[in-house]
Amino acid sequence: MCGICGIIDYGRESNLGPGLINGMCAKMTHRGPDEGGAYVENNAYPAVGLGHRRLKIIDLSGSARQPMCNEDKKIWIVFNGEIYNFKELKEGLLERGHKFISHSDTEVIIHLYEEEGRDCVKKLRGMFAFAIWDSNNKQLFLARDRLGKKPLLYSYKNGVFSFASEFMSLIASGNMSRDINLHTIPDYLTYGYIPAPESIYQDVHKLLPGHTLLLKDKIVDIERYWQLDYTKKNNIPFQEAARQAGDMLKEAVSIRLYSDVPLGAFLSGGIDSSTVVGLMAGLSSGKKVKTFSIGFNDKDFDELKYAKIIAQSFDTEHREFIVKPNAVDILPELVERYGEPYSDSSCIPTYYVAKMTRQYVTVALNGDGGDELFAGYERYRAIYLSRWYSRTPFLLRSRFIEPIINGIPHYPHTKNKMSRLKRFIRGASLSLPKRYLRWVSVCDTDFQNRLYSQEFKNSLSNSNPERLLLPFFNHSEGQELIDMLLCADTNTYLPNDLLVKMDIATMANSLEARSPFLDHRLIEFVVSLKADFKMRWFIKKYLLKNIIKDFIPSKIISRPKMGFGVPVGSWFRNDLKDLLTGTLLSQRCLRRGYFNKEFIQWIVKQHLEEKADYTYQLWALLMLELWHNRFIDNHA
Repeated sequence: MCGICGIIDYGRESNLGPGLINGMCAKMTHRGPDEGGAYVENNAYPAVGLGHRRLKIIDLSGSARQPMCNEDKKIWIVFNGEIYNFKELKEGLLERGHKFISHSDTEVIIHLYEEEGRDCVKKLRGMFAFAIWDSNNKQLFLARDRLGKKPLLYSYKNGVFSFASEFMSLIASGNMSRDINLHTIPDYLTYGYIPAPESIYQDVHKLLPGHTLLLKDKIVDIERYWQLDYTKKNNIPFQEAARQAGDMLKEAVSIRLYSDVPLGAFLSGGIDSSTVVGLMAGLSSGKKVKTFSIGFNDKDFDELKYAKIIAQSFDTEHREFIVKPNAVDILPELVERYGEPYSDSSCIPTYYVAKMTRQYVTVALNGDGGDELFAGYERYRAIYLSRWYSRTPFLLRSRFIEPIINGIPHYPHTKNKMSRLKRFIRGASLSLPKRYLRWVSVCDTDFQNRLYSQEFKNSLSNSNPERLLLPFFNHSEGQELIDMLLCADTNTYLPNDLLVKMDIATMANSLEARSPFLDHRLIEFVVSLKADFKMRWFIKKYLLKNIIKDFIPSKIISRPKMGFGVPVGSWFRNDLKDLLTGTLLSQRCLRRGYFNKEFIQWIVKQHLEEKADYTYQLWALLMLELWHNRFIDNHA
């Protein structure tokens, strides 16, 4: 696992040199603390520079150093990730006469590119973001893995193309302005992240998952090489589907255990991480699996008791860490690492579990992707049920049910069941994209209408966050509701939120994360199965629960989903009160021009006095302002 960067400069008098590339690399030392390298070709046209920071995982020798080239030094690569089928690919390349000087997966990609060109990515199984400079054809080839586990940012301005794994590295290229893409702010406040391919900066884009980019003769050509199809179904019986999916999941875990450095697993106590740990234990040949968990003093957010059940069941070498309110001391580092506004507060415990884990291992498996693959979110059940509720007589709903539900008071708590019931009622009559949006929104449309200043509203005349969802709900005839929801989450929430969080948290601590549930062969198979295999009779993860019922304790399988939350709401009223008010009520924030000053003051007051719960909204606004402080105000 590493950090990559580079520049292609079409200027006739380029000043590209090793110092600039090394400066970009220096901003990513945390991604690869073991060694770094640069390749610069500034006497040719265009001028080329590639940079790399390496975290040694496979082939610890110097022969695997990057940037790496082919035999005649005409093709150079910088690579971030792991290719799990590289040995199999290498055998085929050796048969075709290719020569290798290392035992690394990086070198396999170079030779595969020589054979397959742009299509080489279709044979790779793993997580990756890489750049290949082909001096024979004077072209740069960028690629990102199918699900988006590894990041890749780029900017193309004034004849200079720059790319990097992180924003700080790209900023160090000097090839981008700090001009804000204002239309992404409603997207951010809706989803809690800025969806790819856009970023908070006008000059920076993100290469989408499952896409490649070819830069040649100053022209950028982006192409999609992989896409899931939820409409084509495999009609095999349920038990056979469970057997095949179980075998594939076990194999996905097995190939991710290959490492030349110590390896362990994150363990939350949920079904997904428990499944991974259970399979690891069965594949570890008597060696104890190292597991790591995070908890809170607030019992509504603490899962340690469930993690202990799994640790004891599989006799793991288990360690725990309790996150306390002073954990926000790492916010400045997180703001810098993310590089743009990001409001998933679970980035805090994820960072700390990665930090603790790195003290003992260099690679950690996790359960990312299990919910999107097997239908694990509560909103699937709610949206499915709302279809039936919307068919009840309008008079019954409007005259009796809804007035009664809306009239019941409830205490402000983010996990309060009455809050969820009211959200369900208010969204039941909406179109499917709007219903989904109501469940995933941090700040809904009504909230944003009250939040923005009139001047800012005028500048957002064409902004519509719902546009991002429409492609996933413009389905073909007969497509199942659950499949549409899974498709939407797999293409939006998973790559833009969950995988960004895991990459940043682990790489900030020089730790590699591996996700067996995101093996593309497993995903393609499960997507091809009937929708009711995944959620049946309102039972979420029906297929997965049947796969694991013989080796995961029933207490874990039947427990309610908790999610990886943080008690930020109560922290705001106590330990973090000064941070909240000192940031959001500061003159600098209130004068920024985006928001209605009186409304900001009102929601802060309502939350602190426990008259309402604005936890998620306040956290999103706080992270937006902290980003401004770090990247815009400080720069100015």
